[in-house]
Amino acid sequence: MRNTDTSEAPGRLRVDKWLWAARFFKTRGLAQDAVEGGKVRLNGERIKPAHGVRVGDRLDIHVAGQNWTVTVAGLADRRGPATEARRLYLESPESQAERERQAAERHWNTDPGSVIHGRPTKRDRRLIHRFNEF
Repeated sequence: MRNTDTSEAPGRLRVDKWLWAARFFKTRGLAQDAVEGGKVRLNGERIKPAHGVRVGDRLDIHVAGQNWTVTVAGLADRRGPATEARRLYLESPESQAERERQAAERHWNTDPGSVIHGRPTKRDRRLIHRFNEF
């Protein structure tokens, strides 16, 4: 029986496996769902999770409100430390600048009440009572 899967060709790796190894997603299942959902594009085109990536391919990745534009610099079919994962891709300067701008915007535009969840704690309640006494 002949294997016709393009991901097993030399110099290629499944895109979902590469995204997992490069630590863009915590599990291969999440990477697979993102590719199927159109959150990952290869050279500007929508792909399937089993599609193979090669060194030099450009990926546009949308993860948790952040957009990454990366070029595949290496292939790894197993997940290693974060330092090794960073060597698998090169991020474009425009993408990096945009992500930093978005992070600064999120930092300065947070809603003060967004950190409050549910009922006040015992400590919070004491502070409220102390504030209201004056």
